[in-house]
Amino acid sequence: MKLYFKQRFFTWFDSYDIYNEAGETVYTVEGQLAWGRCLHILNASGEHIATLKQELFTFLPEFSLYEGDTRIGSVCKEFSFFKPSFSIDFRGWHADGDFFEWDYEILDENGRHVASIEKELFQLTDSYVIDVAHPADELHALMLVLAIDAEKDARN
Repeated sequence: MKLYFKQRFFTWFDSYDIYNEAGETVYTVEGQLAWGRCLHILNASGEHIATLKQELFTFLPEFSLYEGDTRIGSVCKEFSFFKPSFSIDFRGWHADGDFFEWDYEILDENGRHVASIEKELFQLTDSYVIDVAHPADELHALMLVLAIDAEKDARN
């Protein structure tokens, strides 16, 4: 199952639209004024279903993940020299990127493929294609993509 992730062009805060293969909006992401990044994920009906919050005062970037109001875990950037790497503590997932930080592969604790993330080049805004192996993992894969994008934006 593929999701298409597109950042909106004119917004004060980060906001994104996430589409399915049929071009229907599946999720909307709205940024909020806060210390660090705070992104709220809404389903197609406009109901708040998840939040991604940047933790402040950490050595490497870290983002807490919430489903509803319940904290389910975090995404942490790992120290690496040439290829970016992120760990997700609540699912045992791990994401490794390529040298250019455009494409990522998400693996579970047994090394099995969970999802792949590809940055679409030559777009005016950040755009990604998220190919998720199991539909039940799409929200968590989306949260990881948001954390990766927020970490990259914070550096630039």
